[in-house]
Amino acid sequence: MTAQPDSGSSSQKPPTIEIVRGSATDEELAALIAVVSDAYAQERADAVADEPVVSAWTRTQRSIRSPLRRDIPWGRFSG
Repeated sequence: MTAQPDSGSSSQKPPTIEIVRGSATDEELAALIAVVSDAYAQERADAVADEPVVSAWTRTQRSIRSPLRRDIPWGRFSG
């Protein structure tokens, strides 16, 4: 049994299953499809990322300044 990889297109294609060895009965195929479909749906539902919460404080705070460059001499104290 091999699963076909998703091509990454924008349209949602269901996963496909191909039996490459042996002979499965209709009941076995139905059980396999039911279990794999449920696992796929559960994984897809759990894979949703949480939206980041941005507060007003975070939105308005100033970024941290860059560190001082020690390689540039400053005034008379260059050393």
